[in-house]
Amino acid sequence: MSDSPNLRTLFDPKGVVVVGASSHPGKFGFVALHNILDSGFEGPVYATNKENISLLGITTVKGLHEIPNGEVDFAMICVPSHAVPQTLIEAAKIGVKAAFIVSGGYSEMGKDGEKAEIELLNLSKELGIAISGPNGQGFVSTPSKLCSQIVAPFPPEGKIAIASQSGNLLSSFMNLSRHYGIGISRGISIGNQTCLKASDYVNYFSEDPETKVIVLYLEGIPDGRNLFQAIKHATKTKPVVVIRGGSSPEGAKAAASHTGSLASDYRIFRGMLNQAGAFLADDPQTAYEWAASFATQPKPRGENTIILTTAGGWGVLTADAVAQSSLELADLEKDLTQQIDEILPPRWSRSNPIDIAGGETRETIPQMIDLILSHSSVDALIFLGLGIQGNVARLYSESKYFDSGMERIMNFHNSQEQKYAAALINGSKEWGKPVLVASELAASDPNNAGIEALRDRQWLCHMSGSRAVASLENLCAYARHIETG
Repeated sequence: MSDSPNLRTLFDPKGVVVVGASSHPGKFGFVALHNILDSGFEGPVYATNKENISLLGITTVKGLHEIPNGEVDFAMICVPSHAVPQTLIEAAKIGVKAAFIVSGGYSEMGKDGEKAEIELLNLSKELGIAISGPNGQGFVSTPSKLCSQIVAPFPPEGKIAIASQSGNLLSSFMNLSRHYGIGISRGISIGNQTCLKASDYVNYFSEDPETKVIVLYLEGIPDGRNLFQAIKHATKTKPVVVIRGGSSPEGAKAAASHTGSLASDYRIFRGMLNQAGAFLADDPQTAYEWAASFATQPKPRGENTIILTTAGGWGVLTADAVAQSSLELADLEKDLTQQIDEILPPRWSRSNPIDIAGGETRETIPQMIDLILSHSSVDALIFLGLGIQGNVARLYSESKYFDSGMERIMNFHNSQEQKYAAALINGSKEWGKPVLVASELAASDPNNAGIEALRDRQWLCHMSGSRAVASLENLCAYARHIETG
């Protein structure tokens, strides 16, 4: 399946024009231009404004005809819907091959809007312009340092591609990307899908060398068969994670008013995804955790899982989650037990989950990580307890009794957390096995030294053991999907 040259232009243009730039910081035409310039796009950037004003260091032009032919190949269109057709005609004359239409007032508004979308579709074919939207909030493309989006923030660069039928949910994904430190390659608000459908983006992402994982948020599915084929093709090489809006009658009604979409039967949709090898999530946070795990973790060779915990309760709850999943709580082999006895005090749990039971020393946790991952009976590791020492360090730093002695031990605790984070990541890469980390501190104290050390190296910390189990279960399921073809 080949991708569209014009979609390549959309995500990696050589030059950009914002049509309908505004001097008002609250208007889409200002925000779009600001975000393009601020994200660091290195190609030429133009903007049109009827007043021919200077804006954000750019002297605007009154019309597209004033831009030299071939200077720009992408247009961000922020004019009212009635002005869009003529804008597209003029854009084609100067060499524009891709456009994003921010404007609303289309099928989400009824029959007149539907007629306007038919006109857009015909113009797209006639002019040879790939049209994204309308009624969307824009897109980001981190390899091109391009944030052509009317809702910030610009995410870190990474390997997750997103196509979302909601602009606000695209922003949610970008916020989660910044929170977890695990970046995005491309992210686009696909709007009403008048010309380019969700299937077109999936096909493009499946061939995009900058993308390892695909995430979709969908409300309506105007081309169900094409979408199924696109997802099925994509999952041969890249995991696909989907959130579906409009799964209830109430949600379907809301979707129709939001993007003009009519949601089809949810059960059929879920069956389609299962057949295609994709994963259905209930909310953006879950979807992003799964995608981040796919983007960073090696494929597991099996389901045999070890839980390593610094406290008993966390291990018990995570073991319960494993028992309810398709994973296997690995039995501790005799030789592994003997080796653990040489590292931990006699009070350790002597079973899986491996509860260190307060037996940490300076090197205990790195030693245990390496020992477990190196054993042939172990396919994956879930680690619980990162951040405890960093939490003590934070307590000291906030104490009214803080003195130099506290500072020394605070620095020691923080350095240990950094050591543990490095051991977890390095161990996974050395032994080629998934290592999933969970701590509520990922939410409650993201500046904790351990959590921060993971984030700095683009490694996910789940907010609970059960969420880590869900991600690992999907990693195993996708590995089986790849093996069976």
